[in-house]
Amino acid sequence: MGPVKAALESAVRYTAAELGSKNIRAFAISPGPLYTRASSGLKDFDVLVDMVRERSPLGRLAEIDDVGAVAAMLATRTGAMLTGQTIYVDGGFHITG
Repeated sequence: MGPVKAALESAVRYTAAELGSKNIRAFAISPGPLYTRASSGLKDFDVLVDMVRERSPLGRLAEIDDVGAVAAMLATRTGAMLTGQTIYVDGGFHITG
């Protein structure tokens, strides 16, 4: 999964650079593990969740509404000067993981 995520983040940067002059912005939102219907079928998902919660500076997991709020913010004037970035919605886990 690491190479795929790296490729996505690179594609976001290149897309932002290529389309910025047309006022088109590009992002990747990286939420970390979420409780979803799909995740319920993953082996040892609860072990992963416990580890992320324990190592996250905020001590909790993101929820789907947290991810939606970030996406909505990016679509408003508040996010108008942001582009080419991966936005982590993971309670800070990405800095400790």
